[in-house]
Amino acid sequence: MKYLKIIVQVLLGLFMTYAGITHLTIAREEFVAQVPVWLQFSPGFTDFIVLASGVVEITLGVGMLTQWKRWRGVVGGLLALFYIAIFPGNINQYVEGINAFGLDTDTARLIRLFIQPVLVFLALWAADGWQQWKIWWQWCKNRKNTSA
Repeated sequence: MKYLKIIVQVLLGLFMTYAGITHLTIAREEFVAQVPVWLQFSPGFTDFIVLASGVVEITLGVGMLTQWKRWRGVVGGLLALFYIAIFPGNINQYVEGINAFGLDTDTARLIRLFIQPVLVFLALWAADGWQQWKIWWQWCKNRKNTSA
């Protein structure tokens, strides 16, 4: 099981690093199409979102590839949160019928929506992000109790 987790970490790391690089280079226009319409305030802001998300993807990807044991859960937890944060872009692509990344049918775009929860699970499972989420949740609960 340990080696399977390592393999998934490496695959997620390679996938995220590659996706981040393509945000900044060859697939920039396609990623612009992923930005939800309610976030497209101006072309410059939309481009900023694409570039910033690309940098975050590269950072998380490299983190998955090079993580030290001490930070493994943090990287996995943050990667899962990132997958959740970008999910509205996938919903937007489906609802608006946007063709990008070879997803040119409603069926293909709908299937993609079901892949995102799998990515969240894999990030949490492979890098022990579940434990990190528990720590963050407990911290939030304690903070709420001390401020009340």
